[in-house]
Amino acid sequence: MNRDATDLAGVRHLAYDTLGSTNAEALALARAGERAPFWVSAQSQSAGRGRRGRTWVSELGNLYASLLLFDPASAERVAQLSFVAALATRDAIAGVAPALLPHLSLKWPNDVLLAGKKVAGILIEGEVVRGEPITAVVGVGVNCASHPPEAAFPATDLAVHGGTASPQDLLHKLADAVRARLAQWKRGDGFAAVRRDWLAAAHKVGETIRVTDGIGERTGRFAGLDETGRLLLDLSNGARQKIAAGDVFPLLPRPGLGAPVLRGR
Repeated sequence: MNRDATDLAGVRHLAYDTLGSTNAEALALARAGERAPFWVSAQSQSAGRGRRGRTWVSELGNLYASLLLFDPASAERVAQLSFVAALATRDAIAGVAPALLPHLSLKWPNDVLLAGKKVAGILIEGEVVRGEPITAVVGVGVNCASHPPEAAFPATDLAVHGGTASPQDLLHKLADAVRARLAQWKRGDGFAAVRRDWLAAAHKVGETIRVTDGIGERTGRFAGLDETGRLLLDLSNGARQKIAAGDVFPLLPRPGLGAPVLRGR
């Protein structure tokens, strides 16, 4: 587990050959007294993870990086970092492969899609120690050279679409983009601008989607985001629900019948 220290956009960068998880390493370093902010990256991960404990396949040739932040915002605003990071990831991909920009979209709450398939994911985790302000880690994984052959949500990678950027080049673009988007966000005071930009690139806004969360499963029209980032779902009975966390899936037509059929993870 070799480690090198460099800088990314003026922030310390700890680069490893391999780790269990860049998020886990960043949090462990913070607990051990490493001062934020700092980036942690790895060429591969042996225990990469996504939201809700899902496994993130972490082969060589893709990007795995985490940014550790101390007191980035009040606790109720920290979840907005997923929108900040998703926009920055989209910005970074467009920076290394401009031709892909028209094909990039954002899936609520934390994915970047390329031609409708998942190319990047975001994982935000936080800790509060002894009553101090929150320590948050922003984890980003981008499929640069490969993607899982069988994924819960269809996946792809940059190389499939002609994007030839290395993980290192992409990470430098990501660090610059994250710095710019954090400045736009202003610890949550600028979320209206972040929300506007996110919605402009959002996947399936105005369309019928299926949302699963801890309560169950609902189908309705994706009407946008509220002022805090909750998904607005218009139900068939005219009610509007605000959903703080969950997973979004499209409704697909049943071949030959035209009736909707659900596809899950």
